[in-house]
Amino acid sequence: MTKQRITLFDTTLRDGAQTPGVDFSVEDKIAISSMLDEFGIDYIEGGYPGANPTDTAFFEKPRTKNATFTAFGMTKRAGVSVSNDPGIAALMASSASAICYVAKAWDLHVKVALGCTNEENLDSITQSVEAAIASGKEALLDCEHFFDGYKANPGYALACAKAAYDAGARWVVLCDTNGGSQPDEIRKIVEAVCAVVPGDHVGIHTHNDTDQAVANSLAAIEGGARQVQGTINGIGERCGNANLISLIPTLALKPHYAERFDTGITADKLKTITRLSRTFDELLNRAPYSQTPYAGSSAFATKAGIHASALIKDPSTYEHVEPERVGNARNLMVSDQGGKSNFLDQLSRRGIEVSKTDPRLDTLISIVKDREAQGYAYEAAEASFELLARRTLGAVPVFFTVESFRTTVERRFNAVGDLITMSEAVVKLDVDGETFMSVAEGNGPVNALDRALRKDLGKYQAEIDSLELVDFKVRILNGGTEAITRVLIESTDETGERWWTVGVSHNIIDASFQALIDSLNYRLIKVGQET
Repeated sequence: MTKQRITLFDTTLRDGAQTPGVDFSVEDKIAISSMLDEFGIDYIEGGYPGANPTDTAFFEKPRTKNATFTAFGMTKRAGVSVSNDPGIAALMASSASAICYVAKAWDLHVKVALGCTNEENLDSITQSVEAAIASGKEALLDCEHFFDGYKANPGYALACAKAAYDAGARWVVLCDTNGGSQPDEIRKIVEAVCAVVPGDHVGIHTHNDTDQAVANSLAAIEGGARQVQGTINGIGERCGNANLISLIPTLALKPHYAERFDTGITADKLKTITRLSRTFDELLNRAPYSQTPYAGSSAFATKAGIHASALIKDPSTYEHVEPERVGNARNLMVSDQGGKSNFLDQLSRRGIEVSKTDPRLDTLISIVKDREAQGYAYEAAEASFELLARRTLGAVPVFFTVESFRTTVERRFNAVGDLITMSEAVVKLDVDGETFMSVAEGNGPVNALDRALRKDLGKYQAEIDSLELVDFKVRILNGGTEAITRVLIESTDETGERWWTVGVSHNIIDASFQALIDSLNYRLIKVGQET
């Protein structure tokens, strides 16, 4: 039997941006869209061009290589032509290849929120979809409040969906905006929609206000929808959105779905979903939720006892899927072998070949476990992990050594009487027996250290001239005056490649310095491999 395709639509950068405490920068959006694109998501909704400077800047040029780069915006306003609507103009001017319009599908909102007639709302849907298609962009329509609207006035809700489809929309997406619908309701209503709009043009967008967003998405698929929308780790306003980190493995691994549907995510890509989930949380500077299905550190963890004993004999006794299939690892307190296959896979992806029986591999695993217990996070700092692995396996030259570094912070009044704070850093390095001492000022001690480090690296200076620090994240791992600090630093070079490094210390400056040193070494290794 030919499998039906389930199209994956990620709205992390748009709907997820409404999460309290989440504020994506342009650089964050670039990094996250790249992660999603590499993973294999079909559509990446990047935000709302014209609504704020960040989204407008993000849509200045295409940000995906494989996924359909999608912009979000409202249908035209009633009483205004498409050509004179500034919101439509911003969408058309963006680099997006698809536009996902949002329109009211509940007649109560048409009256209260839009202040127009039902017919005017339908006309706005039709004209907006037609305008996108005429401009060469793919058109989608999010039918906001669709399920509540259907319960109140099924005829009008269906008319909104049909208007978009008849105008040429590739997808008509049904939104459970308030997140209160139940799975049986979702399935029945989606079935009714699929009677007037083909299921391979119907999508589902659920919110998690009753903790059923994933269940509701699966119910919609059973009802005939063939596009599913969600976010990484289920972020979103209020209680969040459907969690793609849970949805995708369920569709790909559970026979009830896997025998009928194809998500387009290969088995090899599925093995990276745990890393995707954890790296994303690190980018948000928050601790990953340990009990996240499939990807959490506790998802396949078992304490010593009868469960662990049974797992050693046959893992299927207490595991619903093999952890390796989602890139996670079994964690048994009575076993020292958990996670070896993950290490081998990660090393292989970096071109580092090592035998499973090589004692240096056991040494590396032990070092990583010890360091993670201290606070290091290699899931989000792959460049630091690669450096550690190459050093442990004896494959990293010593480019330079640090003899000492010093930073000072001075707060004073300048010549015109303004109170300013200046930082200065002094770094002394040894490069092939030659000492280089550099001094630099910066906006803060880390900025000053970064400048001093890259000011003069002797014979390697040309290789690091294009290096740039683009992001800096700090997390306090425990409380009190002796708190341990973890610093993540993102760097980039002239090729556009970006990498993360990590440092951990009781001293935030020392932790930052560790991450900066790793960044320099990773760059030098990269240049050496290319030449």
